[in-house]
Amino acid sequence: MHALIVIDLQVDFCPGGALAVAGGDEIVGPVNAMMAEFDAVILTQDWHPAEHSSFAANHPGKAPYEMTEMPYGPQVLWPVHCVQGSAGAAFHPGLDTDRADLVIRKGFRPAIDSYSAFFENDRSTATGLEGYLRSRGIGTLTMVGLALDFCVQYSALDAARLGFDVTVREGACRGIDLDGSQAAAQAAMAAAGVTLA
Repeated sequence: MHALIVIDLQVDFCPGGALAVAGGDEIVGPVNAMMAEFDAVILTQDWHPAEHSSFAANHPGKAPYEMTEMPYGPQVLWPVHCVQGSAGAAFHPGLDTDRADLVIRKGFRPAIDSYSAFFENDRSTATGLEGYLRSRGIGTLTMVGLALDFCVQYSALDAARLGFDVTVREGACRGIDLDGSQAAAQAAMAAAGVTLA
């Protein structure tokens, strides 16, 4: 069984959004087109409370993209984005959400950020996705979405660590590329046994 994991294809990560990824909207059509190839389609959705600790606005004197230290390690401070129930947190209006078997919401705990579809950024608080996949007998995953160098990378690395066979379709991803983070992400995924296609 083979699942397509569509990561954070949301309004705030597309051009015009609060944390826009260049060309983020360009992948909507290709992602919709590939859904028919898979036994299951799973969407992830960034879903932050307004007081989320990863927002620079909640750290007086800090600016977006600065680093801070959290109890679980270093954390990028982001612009306010994907606030629960907001227009920006919605899936891109062109995305075929009707095809989804499951939506995994992440980042809803105020004190901890969440890039991976599998774990919060403490690397131990599970989202429940692994259990869902195993209970359905799904062992092969293809990942697409936003952003390649953050949520896609973290999801792919966790999936590989958990023993799934993982492919990232780079043509259906876009990256933020903070200080060369995209090349570093590609190298890390390749080193972990993730297929970059």
